[in-house]
Amino acid sequence: MMPKVELHLHLEGAAPPAFIRGLAREKHIDIGGIFDERGNYAFTDFWHFLKVYEAATSVLTTPDDYARLTRAVLAESAASGVIYTEAFLSPDFCGGRDLSAWRDYLAAIAEAAAAAERQDGIAMRAIVTPIRHFGPAKARETARCAAETAGAFVTGFGIAGDERAGTLADFSWSFDCAREAGLGLTAHAGEWNGPQEVRDALALGVSRIGHGVRAATDDALVDHLAETGIVLETCPGSNVALGIYPTFHAHPIGRLFDRGVRVTVSTDDPPFFHTTMAREFDELHRAFDWDDGVFEKLNRTAIDAAFCSPELREKVKARLTTRA
Repeated sequence: MMPKVELHLHLEGAAPPAFIRGLAREKHIDIGGIFDERGNYAFTDFWHFLKVYEAATSVLTTPDDYARLTRAVLAESAASGVIYTEAFLSPDFCGGRDLSAWRDYLAAIAEAAAAAERQDGIAMRAIVTPIRHFGPAKARETARCAAETAGAFVTGFGIAGDERAGTLADFSWSFDCAREAGLGLTAHAGEWNGPQEVRDALALGVSRIGHGVRAATDDALVDHLAETGIVLETCPGSNVALGIYPTFHAHPIGRLFDRGVRVTVSTDDPPFFHTTMAREFDELHRAFDWDDGVFEKLNRTAIDAAFCSPELREKVKARLTTRA
């Protein structure tokens, strides 16, 4: 199996449904309405997905819950060949943006990630992420949590959530705070809104954009992305599952790659979208006839853009030349 690098993974969104159901039973919490008859997450569109996501997250209430979640998620990723992953973590869900509580949650997650690295050979780093539709005031609190815990494990800062909520410029202070703390910057943009949203993300000084696929409709913007080397964290299976594109073949990742844009592949919220990194690679092979050489290039792009230390980057690069 080809080793893989993933840059765009929401920790809570990667929670296996069985894990969330089991935790809900332990705590006697009724969240049965978020599952279908087969036990999978059930939602009708992106905005309903956000509500289901937050309902599933509601059963994660302690640092130990997050430690268990981290082990479960990383075991799934490792089984798909992932050797390095970056996960979005939000203090909104981990302690309500209280710095002391956030430190406790973060320590539990980091300890679980270290155990997974020893056992499963998968390294993880964290991208602290405010939730856009929670508003800029809460994002500033999240940014302070990120800045206070920046270091070997917390290496990035981003923003996720509903692109319809406010503008990215509303979050400039938070991004400035994270930049001053030395964190790598990314932002979800151009998943639902058009190419101007991608331009707004670039104005925040990011080096990566989560999704960014709407840029494909603007030739000048595509040229700019290619020339500047901005990396797109594309998630084709997510986009297809949510109906943004009808098939993998219709997804613009192929056109963007051919135009010289630095694209990568990730799963976003894999159990919600019935995908894995192995499936993403398989579907892209079928859609575009991409061979191992293309996927090796995508992996190399991803690790070059990763928010990690030079030492870890070289270690991962060495492993990319082997097969698991």
